[in-house]
Amino acid sequence: MNWRGTATATNRVWASLPYLLPLVEVLLFVLAFNSAIFRDLPLLSVLFVPLLPILRIYTSIPFVGLIVFFLLLFLVVRNTNIDHFVRFNTMQAILLDIILVICRVILQLLGPTLGSGLVLATLANTIFLGIIAAVGFSLVQTVRGVYAEIPTISDAVHMQVR
Repeated sequence: MNWRGTATATNRVWASLPYLLPLVEVLLFVLAFNSAIFRDLPLLSVLFVPLLPILRIYTSIPFVGLIVFFLLLFLVVRNTNIDHFVRFNTMQAILLDIILVICRVILQLLGPTLGSGLVLATLANTIFLGIIAAVGFSLVQTVRGVYAEIPTISDAVHMQVR
């Protein structure tokens, strides 16, 4: 639903970049829970090879995730001089990252209760695939120049980005 006008090619590129944040975070999420999803689905691991240099930088600088989060929030989302399409997608990427962080905290708290077996791996893989599906859908819609409407998340984004 592109009700605010058409998105230019430049805006589409800028709106796609914030989705690197949840992609990198979901890779760290999978590595943190020792998931075997890349061993079970080797084609999936090939898709993430281009993110390895970003992942290396991301892990080498302390608090880089928090820094990027606040930079995106205050310099992009809250800046009304930036196109609405870019701000909407940036906020949606931030919310996907927040959901991932909340899931990580919950799984870390429940980890000792669930053990390190099949239940924890299944939950981690489900969260991983859910975030990948949401980011993939959002990226495709963004490249098309259309607002990616993810139920509940997009409603929250619309409330934040005016």
